[in-house]
Amino acid sequence: MAGLESKSFDSPEEVRPFTDKGAAEVVTLAGSTVLRGRFEPGWRWSEHVAPIAGTEVCQSPHLLYVLSGRMRLRMDDGTEGEVGPGDAARIEPGHDAWVVGEEACVVVDFGASPSYAQRR
Repeated sequence: MAGLESKSFDSPEEVRPFTDKGAAEVVTLAGSTVLRGRFEPGWRWSEHVAPIAGTEVCQSPHLLYVLSGRMRLRMDDGTEGEVGPGDAARIEPGHDAWVVGEEACVVVDFGASPSYAQRR
């Protein structure tokens, strides 16, 4: 069927484990990267992805939908916010993020950099 492409996160093309406390599952649709991220309690970008990315703060944009759990974000300019189940969010490069509470935060990200959490 022309114009239709479907892939399942049950069989991702790639799994990118964080340093600890989660991983990003990757599928590619029409050349665009879509990630399902699972961030376990205690996960923080600056601790669990920064060593992989080699930057102090996340430099990837995000356009995500939160399936479960909660995540807090702090932008480079000091602005903070929190997302939870049912929220859609656009996040620009230049931020740190961490899981809030004792439930894993699971998101689907349609806007992440293709190299997000990719080991170099």
